[in-house]
Amino acid sequence: MGIPRYIVAGPSEMLAITGNGIPEILLKKKHFLWPLQKCTTLDISPVNYSFQVQAMSAEKLPFYLPAVFTIGPKVLDETNYESLLKYAKLMSNSDKQSTHIQDLVKGVIEGETRVLAASMTMEQIFKGTKEFKQQVFDKVQLELNQFGLYIYNANVKQLVDVPGHEYFSYLGQKTQMEAANQAKIDVAEARMKGEIGAKLRDGETKQNAAKIDAETFIVSTRRQGEGKKEEVRVNTEVKIFQNQREAEVVEATTVLAKKKAGWSQTARLAEVEAEKAVAIREAELQMEVEKKKAFVETAKLKAELLTKATVEYDIKVQEANSELYKRQKEAEAALFESQKKAEAQKANADAELYARQQAANSELYAKQKEAEGVATIGKAQAIYIGSILKELNHNYPALRDYLMINNGIYQEIASTNAQAVHGMQPKISIWSGSNSVESNGGEGGSGLKDVAGLYRMLPPLLQTVHEQTGMQPPAWLATLPDHK
Repeated sequence: MGIPRYIVAGPSEMLAITGNGIPEILLKKKHFLWPLQKCTTLDISPVNYSFQVQAMSAEKLPFYLPAVFTIGPKVLDETNYESLLKYAKLMSNSDKQSTHIQDLVKGVIEGETRVLAASMTMEQIFKGTKEFKQQVFDKVQLELNQFGLYIYNANVKQLVDVPGHEYFSYLGQKTQMEAANQAKIDVAEARMKGEIGAKLRDGETKQNAAKIDAETFIVSTRRQGEGKKEEVRVNTEVKIFQNQREAEVVEATTVLAKKKAGWSQTARLAEVEAEKAVAIREAELQMEVEKKKAFVETAKLKAELLTKATVEYDIKVQEANSELYKRQKEAEAALFESQKKAEAQKANADAELYARQQAANSELYAKQKEAEGVATIGKAQAIYIGSILKELNHNYPALRDYLMINNGIYQEIASTNAQAVHGMQPKISIWSGSNSVESNGGEGGSGLKDVAGLYRMLPPLLQTVHEQTGMQPPAWLATLPDHK
């Protein structure tokens, strides 16, 4: 029996006691170890596991998911006792840095990550990195619970392309190109707004200038009318003053005349005053007439200018609308004509295709029927020839002669030979010579006989060559007779 001893675990350790008096496993931070009991110290500090998991999305695009997980058993307390029991039972004999623990954790993480990635598109994984990380965390934690392990921290890094499948590289290039194109569009739009603004400012400037010119002309005309009216007024006042002076002179003269002429002069003075009163009234009326004329001329000039500007504006608007309507109708006519031409070409092509298909089907059907007829005739002839050959006891020469006679082959051969020699006019030449040489006896006579026979053969030979080819023998050899 051993000596009892008191064992205390370190801050990041836990004691797992088994043996006498303990039903299964007892977990404690400190314990008085009795004989027949065994104590194992477990390190419960978490460990970092770095992985680069290769997974595939729902579009079958492979990628690497670099991840760092901080995993370890939970701290010993009342709520985590069952989890620590699982860890003590299953993992106490393995070093946390050993390949066994790493392979176990890596297998769980890779399996859950691949299953989750296969149910999501690459866009969902890329945009929802936070949700993807949380789902991986939850699913991996659910699997690690059965080993008594707890994920303290999970850091999922940026997704990495698999060599040969540069999805994220192409995506970045696409984003850059979209940004560049958007910048070009913004620049073009700003330039367009600047040009339109410049045109608007130019138009407003011209309109304001025209308005100021019209107002200036109106004010100038008004000033001219007022000047003329003032001139008339001054002239009238001068005339009145002159008349007054004249009236005073006349009055003085009249007084003098009164004194001299009496009532006669008084009558004449009254007459003069009456005439001057009429003149004054005429001047006042003339002044009113000039005022009215000036007012009428001003209103007329103002109305003419306004009417002219309005008419020019309406004419330009009507011309622009007419030109726009004309171009729209031309474009619609061209579009309608193109559509009709396209429809007609399509209809012609469909009709031609249908006709070719029908012709091809008819020709195919005829060829099939012709082939079937030839096959049927061939089968019947084979059966017929087999029966004849059987009757002739398989005598092939006799079968050949029978077939040639039955099919008229001999008759055709005879007819062909007759046609070949038809029209031929053979010429037969008979030549005879003297037998003087033969009458000579002896050996010398035999040699001369051969020479004589050779010379007798030459004339008919040369004659035949001449008749067939038209060639004459050389003059030194022979001369043929002229049969003309």
